[in-house]
Amino acid sequence: MTDVQPQSPTEAPGRRSGAVRQQPISGYGMIGDMRTAALIGLDGSVDWCCLPRFDSGSVFAALLDAERGGTWGVHPEGRWTSTQRYLPRTNILETTFRTADGGILTLTDFMPVALDGRPSGPHPEIHRRLRCTRGRVPMSMIFMPRFEYGARTTRLELLRAGLFATDRTDQVLTLSSAKPFDWVVEQSIASTRFEVERGEERWLILRYDDDDIHPVDRYESARKLDDTTEFWQRWSAKVRYRGPYRGMVKRSALALKLLTHADTGAMIAAPTTSLPETIGGVRNWDYRFVWLRDAAFTLAAFNAVGHYLEADQFMRFLKKVCRHEGGGHLQIMYGIDGRRDLIERQLDHLSGYQGSRPVRVGNGAVGQLQLDVYGEVMETADIWRRNHEMTEGTWRVLRGLVDWVSRNWHLPDSSIWEVRGEVRHYVFSKVMSWVALDRGVRMAEELGLDSDTGMWRAARDAVHAEIMERGWSERRQSFVQSYDHDALDAAALAIPMVRFLPWNHPRVHATVHAVARELTTQDGELVYRYRHSDGLEGEEGAFSICTFWLAQALAMIGERERAERVFRRMLQHANHVGLYSEEIDPVTGEFLGNFPQAFTHIALINCAAALAQLD
Repeated sequence: MTDVQPQSPTEAPGRRSGAVRQQPISGYGMIGDMRTAALIGLDGSVDWCCLPRFDSGSVFAALLDAERGGTWGVHPEGRWTSTQRYLPRTNILETTFRTADGGILTLTDFMPVALDGRPSGPHPEIHRRLRCTRGRVPMSMIFMPRFEYGARTTRLELLRAGLFATDRTDQVLTLSSAKPFDWVVEQSIASTRFEVERGEERWLILRYDDDDIHPVDRYESARKLDDTTEFWQRWSAKVRYRGPYRGMVKRSALALKLLTHADTGAMIAAPTTSLPETIGGVRNWDYRFVWLRDAAFTLAAFNAVGHYLEADQFMRFLKKVCRHEGGGHLQIMYGIDGRRDLIERQLDHLSGYQGSRPVRVGNGAVGQLQLDVYGEVMETADIWRRNHEMTEGTWRVLRGLVDWVSRNWHLPDSSIWEVRGEVRHYVFSKVMSWVALDRGVRMAEELGLDSDTGMWRAARDAVHAEIMERGWSERRQSFVQSYDHDALDAAALAIPMVRFLPWNHPRVHATVHAVARELTTQDGELVYRYRHSDGLEGEEGAFSICTFWLAQALAMIGERERAERVFRRMLQHANHVGLYSEEIDPVTGEFLGNFPQAFTHIALINCAAALAQLD
C-alpha cells in the first residue's frame, strides 16, 4: 500500500511591498513551544500569535483584521513566489522565496524548545533566520504588533539594538537582530528595506515580556535551532505507528503535540478564534480551550502512535478538573489551567476573517449541559487504567461521575455539537451516558472497587433499551440525531466505536449506509455533521472529523475499498504542510473554521490505526 504525504508545497505569488491582505486559512503553517503558537503564511507573515499563552490576547491578528489586527511580515521586494514545508520530522517551518531575477532566500521560523521538551526560556520567543542561497535578494519587513486583539494603543520605539513595543500597561515586546536595520517608524508601524546576498545569514528574535534589548548572538540562536531540531526529531522518532499513511500520521502527531500545554498537559481544540464556518457567517467561535469531548479520542490517538507520556499528562489534567467539580457535574470545556470561567464577548473593532463577524473570545457554550462528556471521560479512564494503577483518589472522582450519570441520564441536553437552541434528548448524548455507566461497572467489577454497581447496571440497561427504541428510525433505517425527530447526525457513526453495538450489527451497517447516502457531498467525498436547521443563522461546511469517521466506519463494516477511497481523498484536502481546519467548503475546497483543528488530526490518526489493524 502506498503512503500519502502532504500535498506538494503550494506556490504563493508575490505581492508588492506594503500591501496588506488576508491569506486563505490553508495558506499557513504553525510553530509553537507547547505554551503558545504562531501561524506563519506562505508570504512570510506572522498573522496570528497570542502571547504569552494560547488563550492570551493576540499580538498579531491580521488573520482576523488585516488593518487593525497586527502582523510581522518578511518577504522579498518586487515579484516572487514561495513554497513552504516543515523541516523533516520537526515543527520548524521553512519558507523559500524565489524572485523574478533568480534570487533564492529561505526563511526558517521556530519557537525554541529545550531538549527535555520544555520551552527553552521563561518567556516566549520567535526566532527567524534569513539565508540567501542564490543571487542577491532585496527584502521588505513590516513590524506591526497590536496588543490585546488590537484594542490597545501600541507605542513603538526605536532603540540602538532594535525595536521596543508596549501597550503602556504591562505588556512588552522586543525585536532584535545581529545586524541593525534602517527602521522607519510611523504611527506604530516599523518598516525597513534591506538586501541579503548569497551566503549571508541574518537572524531576527522576538521576545515577549523582556524589557532589555540585546544584539542577537547568532551562535546562541543557532544553538537553539539545533536543540529544537533535535527535540522534535527525537519526539518524532518515538512515533511507533507502522501502518499505512505514516507520513500523514506522523505530521498529525506533531501537530497535536504543538497543541498541548507543557505545564498542565491540556490540549486545546485549536490555537485560533472566530475563523468562520462559512464566509460572512456568524458561526465564529473561540476554540483555544480544552473540550472534554476530545478526551477519549485524544488518548486513543496518542496511544496509537506510542506516545504514552502525553496521554498520561492529559489524564492528569482531566483528573484535576474532575476533582474540583462538585456533585459530579462537569463543564464541557475548561481553560488550559483548568479554569471554569470562559465568558464569551464580542470584539466589535475587528472586521473578522474576510468580513465574517462577530469576532468572539471566550465561549458561551461552557454553560451547556452535554451528557456525552461523562462517557468520554470514563472511556478515557478505561483506556488509561490499562497501563496504570487505579488509585483510591482517582476512583473516588470517577465514581462520583458515574453516580451523577445514573441519576441524570434522562435529562435533555445540547449535544456534542453544542447546539445553541432548544435542548433535546440527543441520541449520541444518551449513548455516551451508557458508556459512562458501562465503563464504571466494568472497572468496578474487574478491579474490585467500592461502588453501587447494582444501580449503575440498572441505569445502563435502561438507557440502552431506550436508545434502541426511541433513537432508531425504521423509516430512515438509521439511528437519528434526537428522540422524536428523523434528522440524521454523523455522530451516530461513533456508536460502534464506543462498543454500544458491535460492528456487525444490522443497525450499525444501516446507519453507516444512511450517513454515506444522505450526509455526504454530491461526490460522496466529504461529510456534513447534519443537514437540518439548528437554530443559528447561516450554513456550515463539511466536517473534517466526520469524514474520517465515515472512512473508519466503512472499513470496519467490511467495505475496505470504499473506506480507502474516502480516506485518501480526505488526505488530499490537507494543506501544503499537512494541516487541517475544522471544516472544508464543499464547493471550493477552501478551509473553514478554526485551524489547525486538533479533533481532525485525532480522527486521522485513529482512522489510520483502524485501517492498519485490518491488514
